Amino acid sequence: MAYTREKPHIARSTDELRSTIPGWGADLNPADRPSFPKEVLQDTGAHWEFPERQQPRGPREKSTEHKFLTPVFGTAQPLHGLSGVIRRYAYTFSEGRTAHWLLLVAGDRVDVLESRITALLQGRPDNPVTETGVLREFKGNAYRTRFGQHRADLKHLPLDAVLWAAPYAAIGCGLYLAARQLSSRRY
Repeated sequence: MAYTREKPHIARSTDELRSTIPGWGADLNPADRPSFPKEVLQDTGAHWEFPERQQPRGPREKSTEHKFLTPVFGTAQPLHGLSGVIRRYAYTFSEGRTAHWLLLVAGDRVDVLESRITALLQGRPDNPVTETGVLREFKGNAYRTRFGQHRADLKHLPLDAVLWAAPYAAIGCGLYLAARQLSSRRY
């Protein structure tokens, strides 16, 4: 069922709930609430009117739970490439399903890979050493300040190096195996 601001008529009556669920509605009477003397019920003047809708300039992704798009939505980064296909497919699943969120995460990872490949093909490859700030660990006593301070991040310090280097090691290994395969075909 799509979410709308109109309340659906699927709720059971108060009397029916009170008879089937022990203790249901015990706090309906304000005098029975522990916070009642301090509870101030006042009209804040807040109101909400449905805003004017932004017009989409093409297909937009929308959760299956919602009846229509939100009145305002972002258009700065339209979906593109394989990552866009993965993200569009993710929106065919309910937000309550793990597949929806895992596909969105996978789409993000594919988008990073696509942008790195694009940058490489355009002659502006990523520089992982300067962009990750790994050199800063050896300047300004940054490394020394981690010891003797009982810092929690010391536990994952060795793991950070592995996680930082693993993608580049995997790419290097893949290139090595591909080159080896090509050279073995020539002979």
